[in-house]
Amino acid sequence: MRHVLRRLAPLSPARARWLLEGLLAAGLGLGALAVPVLLLWTLSPYPDGGVGGALRVAADLWLLAHGADLVRQGPGGASTAPVGVTPLLLAALPAWLLNRAVRACDWAPQPGQGALAALWITSGYLLAAAGAVLCTAPATLAAQPLSAAWHLPLFALAVTLTAAFTISGPPFAGGPGTGGALDGRRLSAARRLALTGVAACCAAGTLLFLGGLLLSAASAQAAFGQLATDWAGRLAVLLLTLALLPNAVVWAVAYGLGPGFTAGAGSAFGPLAVTGTPPDLPPFPLLAALPATAGGPWLLTAAALVPAAGAAAVAWTAARLAVPERGERATASGWGGTALTVLLAACGAGAAFGLLAAFAGGPLGTGALATFGPEPWTTGLAAAAWTAGPAVPAALVLRAWRLRRPRWIRAAVGAAATRAARLLPRRPGRRRGKRGAAADAWHTTAARDTRWAALRKSSGTLVPEITEEPRHRP
Repeated sequence: MRHVLRRLAPLSPARARWLLEGLLAAGLGLGALAVPVLLLWTLSPYPDGGVGGALRVAADLWLLAHGADLVRQGPGGASTAPVGVTPLLLAALPAWLLNRAVRACDWAPQPGQGALAALWITSGYLLAAAGAVLCTAPATLAAQPLSAAWHLPLFALAVTLTAAFTISGPPFAGGPGTGGALDGRRLSAARRLALTGVAACCAAGTLLFLGGLLLSAASAQAAFGQLATDWAGRLAVLLLTLALLPNAVVWAVAYGLGPGFTAGAGSAFGPLAVTGTPPDLPPFPLLAALPATAGGPWLLTAAALVPAAGAAAVAWTAARLAVPERGERATASGWGGTALTVLLAACGAGAAFGLLAAFAGGPLGTGALATFGPEPWTTGLAAAAWTAGPAVPAALVLRAWRLRRPRWIRAAVGAAATRAARLLPRRPGRRRGKRGAAADAWHTTAARDTRWAALRKSSGTLVPEITEEPRHRP
Protein backbone atom coordinates (compact mmCIF):
# COMPACT_ATOMS: atom_id res chain seq x y z
CA MET A 1 0.00 0.00 0.00
CA ARG A 2 2.83 2.40 0.77
CA HIS A 3 4.36 1.85 -2.68
CA VAL A 4 0.98 2.51 -4.33
CA LEU A 5 0.59 5.81 -2.47
CA ARG A 6 4.09 6.88 -3.43
CA ARG A 7 3.42 6.13 -7.11
CA LEU A 8 0.28 8.25 -6.99
CA ALA A 9 2.51 11.23 -6.20
CA PRO A 10 5.95 10.34 -7.57
CA LEU A 11 7.06 13.95 -8.01
CA SER A 12 5.70 15.29 -4.74
CA PRO A 13 8.14 16.53 -2.11
CA ALA A 14 9.04 14.66 1.03
CA ARG A 15 6.39 16.44 3.06
CA ALA A 16 3.61 15.07 0.88
CA ARG A 17 4.96 11.57 1.38
CA TRP A 18 5.01 12.14 5.13
CA LEU A 19 1.37 13.19 4.86
CA LEU A 20 0.55 9.98 2.98
CA GLU A 21 2.29 7.93 5.66
CA GLY A 22 -0.05 9.41 8.25
CA LEU A 23 -3.09 8.65 6.09
CA LEU A 24 -1.86 5.10 5.60
CA ALA A 25 -1.36 4.55 9.34
CA ALA A 26 -4.89 5.74 10.08
CA GLY A 27 -6.37 3.61 7.31
CA LEU A 28 -4.59 0.49 8.51
CA GLY A 29 -5.81 1.06 12.06
CA LEU A 30 -9.41 1.51 10.97
CA GLY A 31 -9.23 -1.55 8.74
CA ALA A 32 -7.69 -3.72 11.45
CA LEU A 33 -10.61 -2.94 13.78
CA ALA A 34 -13.24 -3.22 11.06
CA VAL A 35 -12.35 -6.84 10.30
CA PRO A 36 -13.35 -8.39 13.68
CA VAL A 37 -16.39 -6.09 13.95
CA LEU A 38 -17.67 -7.20 10.54
CA LEU A 39 -16.95 -10.81 11.46
CA LEU A 40 -19.05 -10.54 14.62
CA TRP A 41 -21.80 -8.75 12.67
CA THR A 42 -21.82 -11.62 10.18
CA LEU A 43 -21.97 -14.31 12.87
CA SER A 44 -24.64 -12.57 14.92
CA PRO A 45 -28.08 -14.16 14.39
CA TYR A 46 -29.89 -10.89 15.19
CA PRO A 47 -27.80 -7.91 14.00
CA ASP A 48 -29.09 -4.54 15.15
CA GLY A 49 -28.09 -2.66 11.99
CA GLY A 50 -26.56 -3.06 8.59
CA VAL A 51 -23.00 -2.85 7.40
CA GLY A 52 -22.98 0.90 8.00
CA GLY A 53 -23.76 0.40 11.67
CA ALA A 54 -20.95 -2.16 12.01
CA LEU A 55 -18.48 0.22 10.37
CA ARG A 56 -19.57 3.03 12.70
CA VAL A 57 -18.87 0.74 15.67
CA ALA A 58 -15.38 0.07 14.28
CA ALA A 59 -14.80 3.82 13.95
CA ASP A 60 -16.02 4.32 17.52
CA LEU A 61 -13.55 1.73 18.79
CA TRP A 62 -10.74 3.35 16.80
CA LEU A 63 -11.48 6.77 18.28
CA LEU A 64 -11.83 5.27 21.76
CA ALA A 65 -8.38 3.70 21.36
CA HIS A 66 -6.90 7.21 21.19
CA GLY A 67 -8.52 8.26 24.48
CA ALA A 68 -11.47 10.13 23.00
CA ASP A 69 -14.72 9.86 24.95
CA LEU A 70 -17.83 8.38 23.38
CA VAL A 71 -21.37 9.56 24.12
CA ARG A 72 -24.30 7.20 24.25
CA GLN A 73 -27.67 8.75 23.50
CA GLY A 74 -30.54 7.79 25.78
CA PRO A 75 -34.09 7.01 24.67
CA GLY A 76 -35.41 9.92 22.65
CA GLY A 77 -32.04 11.72 22.86
CA ALA A 78 -32.98 13.35 26.16
CA SER A 79 -30.00 12.07 28.18
CA THR A 80 -26.43 11.16 27.33
CA ALA A 81 -23.93 8.89 29.07
CA PRO A 82 -20.18 9.22 28.44
CA VAL A 83 -17.92 6.23 27.86
CA GLY A 84 -14.31 7.13 28.59
CA VAL A 85 -12.50 3.89 29.51
CA THR A 86 -9.92 3.21 26.79
CA PRO A 87 -9.06 -0.44 26.08
CA LEU A 88 -5.28 -0.38 26.33
CA LEU A 89 -4.84 -3.30 23.97
CA LEU A 90 -6.63 -1.31 21.27
CA ALA A 91 -4.50 1.75 22.05
CA ALA A 92 -1.37 -0.26 21.28
CA LEU A 93 -2.46 -0.66 17.64
CA PRO A 94 -2.45 3.04 16.57
CA ALA A 95 0.66 3.66 18.66
CA TRP A 96 2.52 0.90 16.79
CA LEU A 97 1.27 2.09 13.39
CA LEU A 98 2.35 5.69 14.04
CA ASN A 99 5.76 4.54 15.26
CA ARG A 100 6.08 2.41 12.14
CA ALA A 101 5.16 5.36 9.93
CA VAL A 102 7.89 7.53 11.47
CA ARG A 103 10.52 4.84 11.01
CA ALA A 104 9.45 4.17 7.42
CA CYS A 105 9.84 7.80 6.31
CA ASP A 106 13.00 9.15 4.74
CA TRP A 107 14.35 11.99 6.87
CA ALA A 108 17.71 13.07 8.20
CA PRO A 109 18.38 11.81 11.74
CA GLN A 110 18.32 15.28 13.28
CA PRO A 111 15.95 16.56 16.01
CA GLY A 112 14.58 19.38 13.84
CA GLN A 113 13.99 17.12 10.85
CA GLY A 114 12.40 14.47 13.04
CA ALA A 115 9.99 16.96 14.59
CA LEU A 116 9.02 18.22 11.13
CA ALA A 117 8.34 14.69 9.90
CA ALA A 118 6.27 13.97 13.02
CA LEU A 119 4.13 17.06 12.40
CA TRP A 120 3.37 16.13 8.80
CA ILE A 121 2.60 12.50 9.69
CA THR A 122 0.27 13.72 12.42
CA SER A 123 -1.44 16.05 9.95
CA GLY A 124 -2.19 13.19 7.57
CA TYR A 125 -3.35 11.07 10.48
CA LEU A 126 -5.75 13.76 11.68
CA LEU A 127 -7.29 14.10 8.23
CA ALA A 128 -8.47 10.50 8.44
CA ALA A 129 -9.51 11.00 12.08
CA ALA A 130 -11.74 13.91 11.12
CA GLY A 131 -13.52 11.70 8.62
CA ALA A 132 -13.98 9.01 11.26
CA VAL A 133 -15.53 11.50 13.69
CA LEU A 134 -17.98 12.66 11.04
CA CYS A 135 -18.94 9.06 10.21
CA THR A 136 -19.85 8.28 13.82
CA ALA A 137 -22.01 11.38 14.29
CA PRO A 138 -25.43 10.03 13.19
CA ALA A 139 -25.54 7.15 15.68
CA THR A 140 -26.64 6.39 19.22
CA LEU A 141 -22.98 5.82 20.18
CA ALA A 142 -20.82 8.59 18.74
CA ALA A 143 -17.57 10.34 19.54
CA GLN A 144 -17.69 13.52 21.57
CA PRO A 145 -16.30 16.19 19.21
CA LEU A 146 -14.51 18.27 21.85
CA SER A 147 -12.88 15.22 23.41
CA ALA A 148 -11.75 13.92 20.02
CA ALA A 149 -10.49 17.39 19.04
CA TRP A 150 -7.73 17.33 21.66
CA HIS A 151 -7.22 13.64 22.44
CA LEU A 152 -6.32 12.56 18.90
CA PRO A 153 -3.79 15.34 18.14
CA LEU A 154 -2.17 14.87 21.54
CA PHE A 155 -1.97 11.10 21.10
CA ALA A 156 -0.57 11.28 17.57
CA LEU A 157 1.96 14.01 18.38
CA ALA A 158 3.17 12.23 21.50
CA VAL A 159 3.76 8.96 19.64
CA THR A 160 5.36 10.46 16.54
CA LEU A 161 7.64 12.86 18.43
CA THR A 162 8.72 10.08 20.78
CA ALA A 163 9.52 7.82 17.84
CA ALA A 164 11.41 10.58 16.02
CA PHE A 165 13.43 11.64 19.06
CA THR A 166 14.25 8.02 19.82
CA ILE A 167 16.04 7.87 16.46
CA SER A 168 17.63 11.33 16.41
CA GLY A 169 17.86 12.09 20.12
CA PRO A 170 15.96 14.82 21.99
CA PRO A 171 16.80 18.39 20.96
CA PHE A 172 17.50 19.61 24.51
CA ALA A 173 20.04 16.88 25.32
CA GLY A 174 23.75 17.22 24.74
CA GLY A 175 25.91 14.67 23.00
CA PRO A 176 27.48 11.67 24.71
CA GLY A 177 30.77 13.50 25.21
CA THR A 178 29.43 16.77 26.59
CA GLY A 179 29.41 15.51 30.16
CA GLY A 180 26.29 17.46 31.12
CA ALA A 181 23.70 16.30 33.60
CA LEU A 182 21.17 15.60 30.82
CA ASP A 183 23.41 14.27 28.07
CA GLY A 184 22.12 11.79 25.54
CA ARG A 185 23.72 8.77 27.15
CA ARG A 186 22.19 9.45 30.56
CA LEU A 187 18.75 10.09 29.09
CA SER A 188 18.96 6.88 27.09
CA ALA A 189 19.94 4.94 30.21
CA ALA A 190 17.13 6.58 32.21
CA ARG A 191 14.61 5.66 29.51
CA ARG A 192 15.81 2.07 29.60
CA LEU A 193 15.57 1.96 33.39
CA ALA A 194 12.07 3.45 33.34
CA LEU A 195 10.87 0.87 30.83
CA THR A 196 12.45 -1.88 32.93
CA GLY A 197 10.69 -0.68 36.07
CA VAL A 198 7.34 -0.33 34.30
CA ALA A 199 7.66 -3.82 32.83
CA ALA A 200 8.57 -5.34 36.22
CA CYS A 201 5.64 -3.64 37.97
CA CYS A 202 3.26 -4.74 35.23
CA ALA A 203 4.52 -8.32 35.47
CA ALA A 204 3.93 -8.34 39.23
CA GLY A 205 0.55 -6.67 38.73
CA THR A 206 -0.40 -9.36 36.21
CA LEU A 207 0.35 -12.07 38.75
CA LEU A 208 -1.63 -10.19 41.40
CA PHE A 209 -4.64 -9.84 39.11
CA LEU A 210 -4.52 -13.44 37.90
CA GLY A 211 -4.37 -14.63 41.51
CA GLY A 212 -7.51 -12.67 42.35
CA LEU A 213 -9.23 -13.91 39.19
CA LEU A 214 -8.43 -17.54 40.01
CA LEU A 215 -10.01 -17.14 43.43
CA SER A 216 -13.21 -15.94 41.70
CA ALA A 217 -13.04 -18.21 38.67
CA ALA A 218 -16.60 -19.47 39.14
CA SER A 219 -18.06 -15.95 39.08
CA ALA A 220 -15.98 -15.01 36.04
CA GLN A 221 -17.12 -18.11 34.16
CA ALA A 222 -20.77 -17.48 35.01
CA ALA A 223 -20.51 -13.93 33.68
CA PHE A 224 -20.06 -15.19 30.12
CA GLY A 225 -23.38 -16.99 30.19
CA GLN A 226 -25.17 -14.03 31.76
CA LEU A 227 -23.95 -11.49 29.21
CA ALA A 228 -24.52 -13.55 26.05
CA THR A 229 -26.27 -16.78 25.16
CA ASP A 230 -25.16 -17.34 21.55
CA TRP A 231 -21.64 -18.05 20.34
CA ALA A 232 -21.28 -14.73 18.53
CA GLY A 233 -22.12 -12.83 21.71
CA ARG A 234 -19.73 -14.91 23.79
CA LEU A 235 -16.98 -14.33 21.23
CA ALA A 236 -17.64 -10.59 21.45
CA VAL A 237 -17.44 -10.72 25.26
CA LEU A 238 -14.19 -12.68 25.03
CA LEU A 239 -12.63 -10.15 22.64
CA LEU A 240 -13.73 -7.27 24.87
CA THR A 241 -12.24 -9.05 27.88
CA LEU A 242 -8.91 -9.46 26.10
CA ALA A 243 -8.95 -5.81 25.03
CA LEU A 244 -9.53 -4.69 28.64
CA LEU A 245 -7.05 -7.14 30.19
CA PRO A 246 -4.18 -4.58 30.25
CA ASN A 247 -6.56 -2.18 32.01
CA ALA A 248 -7.05 -4.73 34.76
CA VAL A 249 -3.26 -5.09 35.07
CA VAL A 250 -2.91 -1.31 35.52
CA TRP A 251 -5.65 -1.43 38.17
CA ALA A 252 -3.72 -4.17 39.97
CA VAL A 253 -0.51 -2.11 39.79
CA ALA A 254 -2.34 0.90 41.27
CA TYR A 255 -3.64 -1.39 44.00
CA GLY A 256 -0.14 -2.67 44.78
CA LEU A 257 1.40 0.81 44.77
CA GLY A 258 -1.08 2.00 47.40
CA PRO A 259 -3.50 4.53 45.85
CA GLY A 260 -5.82 1.78 44.61
CA PHE A 261 -8.84 2.51 42.42
CA THR A 262 -12.54 3.22 42.54
CA ALA A 263 -15.45 1.25 41.11
CA GLY A 264 -17.89 4.15 41.24
CA ALA A 265 -20.22 5.67 43.85
CA GLY A 266 -17.30 6.96 45.93
CA SER A 267 -15.91 3.49 46.65
CA ALA A 268 -12.17 2.95 47.10
CA PHE A 269 -10.25 -0.32 46.89
CA GLY A 270 -6.79 -0.32 48.45
CA PRO A 271 -4.45 -2.85 50.04
CA LEU A 272 -5.07 -1.44 53.53
CA ALA A 273 -8.79 -0.67 53.37
CA VAL A 274 -11.90 -0.98 51.23
CA THR A 275 -14.27 1.94 51.76
CA GLY A 276 -17.66 2.72 50.33
CA THR A 277 -20.07 0.48 48.50
CA PRO A 278 -19.75 0.20 44.73
CA PRO A 279 -22.92 0.28 42.63
CA ASP A 280 -24.46 -2.79 41.09
CA LEU A 281 -21.99 -3.50 38.31
CA PRO A 282 -22.76 -5.75 35.34
CA PRO A 283 -21.49 -9.33 35.57
CA PHE A 284 -18.34 -8.71 33.56
CA PRO A 285 -15.60 -11.41 33.90
CA LEU A 286 -12.79 -9.01 34.84
CA LEU A 287 -14.86 -7.39 37.59
CA ALA A 288 -15.05 -10.72 39.41
CA ALA A 289 -11.48 -10.16 40.65
CA LEU A 290 -12.43 -7.10 42.74
CA PRO A 291 -11.48 -7.61 46.40
CA ALA A 292 -14.44 -7.70 48.75
CA THR A 293 -12.53 -6.68 51.90
CA ALA A 294 -9.16 -5.28 52.90
CA GLY A 295 -6.18 -7.48 52.31
CA GLY A 296 -4.93 -9.98 54.85
CA PRO A 297 -1.28 -10.91 55.35
CA TRP A 298 -1.08 -12.91 52.12
CA LEU A 299 -2.74 -10.22 50.01
CA LEU A 300 -0.59 -7.48 51.54
CA THR A 301 2.52 -9.51 50.77
CA ALA A 302 1.40 -10.07 47.18
CA ALA A 303 0.59 -6.37 46.78
CA ALA A 304 3.98 -5.36 48.17
CA LEU A 305 5.67 -7.38 45.44
CA VAL A 306 4.53 -4.82 42.84
CA PRO A 307 6.70 -1.87 44.03
CA ALA A 308 9.42 -4.24 45.20
CA ALA A 309 9.71 -5.79 41.74
CA GLY A 310 9.93 -2.40 40.07
CA ALA A 311 12.55 -1.02 42.46
CA ALA A 312 14.64 -4.20 42.31
CA ALA A 313 14.61 -4.27 38.51
CA VAL A 314 15.60 -0.62 38.27
CA ALA A 315 18.38 -0.95 40.86
CA TRP A 316 19.87 -4.09 39.31
CA THR A 317 19.81 -2.67 35.77
CA ALA A 318 21.25 0.66 36.95
CA ALA A 319 24.14 -1.12 38.67
CA ARG A 320 24.90 -3.12 35.52
CA LEU A 321 24.85 0.03 33.40
CA ALA A 322 27.02 1.92 35.89
CA VAL A 323 29.63 -0.87 36.06
CA PRO A 324 29.68 -2.66 32.69
CA GLU A 325 32.70 -4.79 33.65
CA ARG A 326 33.04 -6.09 37.17
CA GLY A 327 35.96 -4.69 39.07
CA GLU A 328 36.85 -2.13 36.35
CA ARG A 329 36.74 1.34 37.86
CA ALA A 330 38.02 3.00 34.70
CA THR A 331 34.80 2.32 32.77
CA ALA A 332 32.42 2.69 35.73
CA SER A 333 30.11 5.65 36.29
CA GLY A 334 30.28 7.70 39.47
CA TRP A 335 27.83 7.32 42.29
CA GLY A 336 26.36 10.76 41.63
CA GLY A 337 25.66 9.97 37.99
CA THR A 338 24.14 6.63 38.96
CA ALA A 339 21.81 8.25 41.49
CA LEU A 340 20.78 10.95 39.00
CA THR A 341 20.00 8.34 36.34
CA VAL A 342 17.81 6.40 38.76
CA LEU A 343 15.96 9.58 39.75
CA LEU A 344 15.30 10.40 36.10
CA ALA A 345 14.06 6.85 35.59
CA ALA A 346 11.73 7.23 38.58
CA CYS A 347 10.25 10.36 37.03
CA GLY A 348 9.78 8.52 33.76
CA ALA A 349 8.12 5.55 35.46
CA GLY A 350 5.79 7.86 37.36
CA ALA A 351 4.80 9.67 34.16
CA ALA A 352 4.22 6.36 32.39
CA PHE A 353 1.97 4.97 35.12
CA GLY A 354 0.09 8.25 35.40
CA LEU A 355 -0.61 8.10 31.67
CA LEU A 356 -1.60 4.43 31.83
CA ALA A 357 -3.93 5.11 34.75
CA ALA A 358 -5.56 7.96 32.83
CA PHE A 359 -6.24 5.65 29.88
CA ALA A 360 -7.24 2.64 32.02
CA GLY A 361 -9.99 4.54 33.82
CA GLY A 362 -12.59 7.14 33.06
CA PRO A 363 -16.32 7.75 33.15
CA LEU A 364 -18.79 5.03 32.27
CA GLY A 365 -21.86 7.16 32.80
CA THR A 366 -23.16 9.92 34.99
CA GLY A 367 -23.73 9.96 38.71
CA ALA A 368 -22.34 6.83 40.39
CA LEU A 369 -20.15 5.83 37.42
CA ALA A 370 -18.75 9.27 36.70
CA THR A 371 -15.34 8.12 38.02
CA PHE A 372 -14.18 4.59 37.37
CA GLY A 373 -10.65 3.27 37.76
CA PRO A 374 -7.39 4.51 39.31
CA GLU A 375 -6.54 8.16 39.87
CA PRO A 376 -3.75 9.23 37.47
CA TRP A 377 -2.01 11.78 39.72
CA THR A 378 -1.79 9.65 42.83
CA THR A 379 -0.80 6.56 40.85
CA GLY A 380 2.00 8.41 39.06
CA LEU A 381 3.34 10.00 42.25
CA ALA A 382 3.25 6.66 44.08
CA ALA A 383 5.12 4.95 41.23
CA ALA A 384 7.80 7.66 41.20
CA ALA A 385 8.20 7.56 44.99
CA TRP A 386 8.35 3.76 45.19
CA THR A 387 10.91 3.69 42.37
CA ALA A 388 13.17 6.48 43.65
CA GLY A 389 13.06 5.63 47.35
CA PRO A 390 14.35 2.04 47.43
CA ALA A 391 16.05 2.00 44.01
CA VAL A 392 18.59 4.80 44.60
CA PRO A 393 20.32 3.28 47.67
CA ALA A 394 19.97 -0.23 46.26
CA ALA A 395 21.60 0.83 42.98
CA LEU A 396 24.51 2.44 44.84
CA VAL A 397 25.03 -0.67 46.98
CA LEU A 398 24.92 -2.94 43.93
CA ARG A 399 27.32 -0.63 42.12
CA ALA A 400 29.84 -0.92 44.97
CA TRP A 401 29.29 -4.67 45.04
CA ARG A 402 30.04 -5.00 41.33
CA LEU A 403 33.20 -2.95 41.75
CA ARG A 404 34.60 -5.06 44.63
CA ARG A 405 33.06 -8.45 44.07
CA PRO A 406 36.03 -10.10 42.22
CA ARG A 407 38.45 -9.26 45.06
CA TRP A 408 36.09 -10.65 47.65
CA ILE A 409 35.59 -13.81 45.64
CA ARG A 410 39.31 -14.41 45.15
CA ALA A 411 40.03 -13.80 48.83
CA ALA A 412 37.15 -16.00 49.96
CA VAL A 413 38.05 -18.81 47.55
CA GLY A 414 41.72 -18.66 48.51
CA ALA A 415 40.95 -18.76 52.24
CA ALA A 416 38.50 -21.62 51.77
CA ALA A 417 41.02 -23.60 49.71
CA THR A 418 43.73 -23.08 52.35
CA ARG A 419 41.45 -24.27 55.15
CA ALA A 420 40.36 -27.27 53.12
CA ALA A 421 43.97 -28.24 52.35
CA ARG A 422 44.88 -28.11 56.02
CA LEU A 423 41.91 -30.16 57.12
CA LEU A 424 42.31 -32.91 54.50
CA PRO A 425 44.23 -36.00 55.78
CA ARG A 426 47.29 -37.26 53.95
CA ARG A 427 46.56 -40.12 51.58
CA PRO A 428 48.75 -42.98 50.35
CA GLY A 429 48.89 -41.33 46.96
CA ARG A 430 52.29 -39.92 47.99
CA ARG A 431 53.90 -43.27 47.07
CA ARG A 432 53.13 -42.66 43.45
CA GLY A 433 55.62 -39.83 43.60
CA LYS A 434 58.44 -42.27 44.47
CA ARG A 435 57.48 -44.56 41.64
CA GLY A 436 57.44 -41.54 39.40
CA ALA A 437 60.93 -40.59 40.61
CA ALA A 438 62.15 -44.13 39.87
CA ALA A 439 60.65 -43.93 36.42
CA ASP A 440 62.43 -40.65 35.83
CA ALA A 441 65.78 -42.26 36.79
CA TRP A 442 65.37 -44.67 33.83
CA HIS A 443 65.97 -41.76 31.44
CA THR A 444 69.19 -40.40 32.97
CA THR A 445 72.48 -40.40 31.00
CA ALA A 446 74.17 -42.96 33.27
CA ALA A 447 71.26 -45.37 32.90
CA ARG A 448 71.35 -45.07 29.11
CA ASP A 449 75.14 -45.68 29.01
CA THR A 450 74.75 -48.78 31.16
CA ARG A 451 72.01 -50.18 28.93
CA TRP A 452 74.03 -49.45 25.79
CA ALA A 453 77.16 -51.18 27.18
CA ALA A 454 75.15 -54.28 28.08
CA LEU A 455 73.60 -54.37 24.60
CA ARG A 456 77.02 -54.06 22.89
CA LYS A 457 78.53 -56.79 25.03
CA SER A 458 75.75 -59.22 24.25
CA SER A 459 75.74 -58.51 20.50
CA GLY A 460 79.45 -58.74 19.84
CA THR A 461 80.66 -56.53 17.01
CA LEU A 462 77.24 -55.71 15.69
CA VAL A 463 77.05 -52.67 17.88
CA PRO A 464 80.00 -50.27 17.53
CA GLU A 465 81.62 -48.68 20.46
CA ILE A 466 80.64 -45.06 20.86
CA THR A 467 82.82 -42.85 22.90
CA GLU A 468 81.34 -39.89 24.65
CA GLU A 469 82.53 -36.60 23.30
CA PRO A 470 83.70 -33.99 25.72
CA ARG A 471 80.92 -31.59 26.58
CA HIS A 472 83.17 -28.53 26.69
CA ARG A 473 85.72 -28.24 23.90
CA PRO A 474 88.92 -26.32 24.57
